[in-house]
Amino acid sequence: MTTYLKHPNRWVVAAAAVIMQAGLGSFYAWSVFREPLSSLYGASVTSVNVTFFIAALMVGFAAFGGGLLVRRIGPRVVGVAGGVLYGLGVFLASFAEGNLSILYLTYGLIAGTGVGLGYIAPVVALPGWFPERPGLAYGIAVCGFGAGPVIGVPTANYLVSSTGGPLQTFGILGMAYVVLVGGAALFMKNPQDHEPDGRRPSWHESDRATERRSWDFRGALRTWQWYTMWIMLLLNATAGLAIISDAKAMAASIGGASAVLASTFVVIVALADVTGRLFWPTLTDRIGPSRVFLMMFLLQAVALLLLPLLGAGRFVVLAIFASIVLTCYGGGYGVMPALVDAFYGPSDVGSIYGGIITASGVAAFGAPLLLAGLVDTTGSYSPSLYVTAGAMLIGAVITLVIRPPGFPGGAGVGVAHDSRRVR
Repeated sequence: MTTYLKHPNRWVVAAAAVIMQAGLGSFYAWSVFREPLSSLYGASVTSVNVTFFIAALMVGFAAFGGGLLVRRIGPRVVGVAGGVLYGLGVFLASFAEGNLSILYLTYGLIAGTGVGLGYIAPVVALPGWFPERPGLAYGIAVCGFGAGPVIGVPTANYLVSSTGGPLQTFGILGMAYVVLVGGAALFMKNPQDHEPDGRRPSWHESDRATERRSWDFRGALRTWQWYTMWIMLLLNATAGLAIISDAKAMAASIGGASAVLASTFVVIVALADVTGRLFWPTLTDRIGPSRVFLMMFLLQAVALLLLPLLGAGRFVVLAIFASIVLTCYGGGYGVMPALVDAFYGPSDVGSIYGGIITASGVAAFGAPLLLAGLVDTTGSYSPSLYVTAGAMLIGAVITLVIRPPGFPGGAGVGVAHDSRRVR
């Protein structure tokens, strides 16, 4: 087992996962296109942003569908399909001139579905290559997604200015995504699919024993823990999205930042997101995912409570507190599959986590609306930050209450009851 797991192929799969997710994460460079598309269509920014809202919602539900498909047809096929659909949707958006509905269909529905399908494939495939460090594997599987905007925003800005418009940029990016994401997805395979000598790996039987001790998706839905974990991810995503959705304006209003510093702030929080996606899941290998979630909720609550007080007019303080929140936001996407693995076993993480990740689609609608509504009503960011801090405290309480279910049928003690992995 040890010799096999040291095979360099697992690092090829890991590198491909990062590349694939970085391409998919460029989907969050949408802010670059809002104003140019608004001018092109003669429509409000809100009308144009419906495209992104549709796409964000589809990401969550497509990830759920992809999680179900992975067990049937494997992560490679699902990943390639996701990359092709994502690139195709963006490419077809280049033909949406004069018709906003076509943009909703292409960049919203088709590309969003592709992102969701592609996202789940590395999350399912990579942990099997790192069974001794599942937290690290989940961190690697999602960290590239956070890096997507860091790469995608300057790339999209350059293409919009050099090609003369957003639609031409969609045409170029769409083709690039098919090659980049679809090509990297070809390396997404389970370790048991790599049998260079034509034989089953020696640890195949032990994996089958583990699978028998694991929950499937239908079984997980019959436990209250699944719904509680859905709420945990919803709360954790809400805090980060509240900042991401209005980062530039928040930097100017709270931190007193200039236009240049406000743009810098967007990059800072994006880098914090990437850091959190790798750091927090890796920490679960040492102290367990439940304790990591507790730490993240408490840190966010403190940061959100202090941010309007200590960050007023101080850009550096604002950047520090916002970065804390964004590391936890990104970290949640890596820690949650680790928690699913610890609670339900590793055999059906894709579909169980895929169902839970629909919470991020709901949060993508709710968090910006919550922030905008409270700011419009009160004329200040402070009330919305305090409300969000309260939500983080609720999340912290949940982590103290939730416990893993027993194995299906209630027999035995094993993966889902391994306190070292849970706590």
